[in-house]
Amino acid sequence: MSSSTIPATQYLSLPGGRLAFDDTGDDTGAGPGSTAHGAGAPVLLLPGMLDSRTVYRHLRPLLVAAGHRVITLDLRGFGESSIAWDDYSPAAIAIDALALLDHLGIERAVLAGNSYAGASVVKVAGLAPERVAGIVLLDAFIENLPQNAFQRLTVKALGAALVRFPSVWGYYLRKMAYPTAKPADFEEYVAGLVVALRTPGRKAATRAYAQGDSSPVGWSEAVSCPALVVMGTKDPDFPEPEAVADRQASALKARKVMIEGAGHYPMAEFPQATADALVPFLRELA
Repeated sequence: MSSSTIPATQYLSLPGGRLAFDDTGDDTGAGPGSTAHGAGAPVLLLPGMLDSRTVYRHLRPLLVAAGHRVITLDLRGFGESSIAWDDYSPAAIAIDALALLDHLGIERAVLAGNSYAGASVVKVAGLAPERVAGIVLLDAFIENLPQNAFQRLTVKALGAALVRFPSVWGYYLRKMAYPTAKPADFEEYVAGLVVALRTPGRKAATRAYAQGDSSPVGWSEAVSCPALVVMGTKDPDFPEPEAVADRQASALKARKVMIEGAGHYPMAEFPQATADALVPFLRELA
C-alpha cells in the first residue's frame, strides 16, 4: 500500500451504535489475524475526545512505511461513528476496542490512545492482557496530577462553554493545542471538527466527554504489558507535562519520550518525531 493512500472507511455495528474505522491490513493483502508485513502485532490508534481518527493522518503513513498494519478508530459520537450512545466513558471505549479486534480476527495488538482515550488503552491492557502486546500513551490524562478546587472549577466551566459554543474548541486547537508547528492542512482540519460539533444531536456526546472522568484512579495497577509514554513538552492541558509523564511512566513501568515543542497532539504536530518514538518500541515488541 502506498504511504499516501487513505484506507477506505469501514464500519462495525454494535448493539449501541456503529463505529467507523480504517485498516491498512485490507490493502496489504492481510487476512483475518494477519499482522501485515510480518512486523509484529497490528497497531490500533484511538483519538482523543471530540476528535476523529484522521488526527493520525500524518503518523499512519510513517508507521505503514515502517512495515506495520495500522488501524484507526473513531470514538463513539464523533468522526464517522454514530452519535447517540448510552455510554461515552473510557471503559466503554475500551470494550469497543476489544470488539474491533474480535471483528478483525486480531488476537494481539498494540494499542495507542491520545488524551481521553489513554485511559481506554490502559483499561484494555488490564481487562484482556492476552490481547495486548503493548500500549502507548500519547499526551494521555491517566495518572494526572491531582487538581485543586480552582482547577476543577475551571475545567467544569470550560466544559460547559464547549457544549454551548463549539467555537471554543476551534480556539483551543488554533491557539493552544499546537504551539509550535501546524500541519499544512491544519485550518481545514480544525474547521471540520468545529462544524462536527454543531451536528444535531452532538451536544449530548460533547457534554458526556467534557464531563467524563478521563483520569480514572487505579487502572494502571492491572497493566503488565510493555508501555511507552509520549508527551509534548508544551502540552497546554498540563501545567507540568513532564511531571505527568513521569507519573505515568512510574505507574506503568514504562519508557518515557518527551517531544520538544509539541502540544497535545504530537502525532499531528510532529508526526516524524512521534514515529521515531513509536517505531523502536514496536520493533522491540515484535
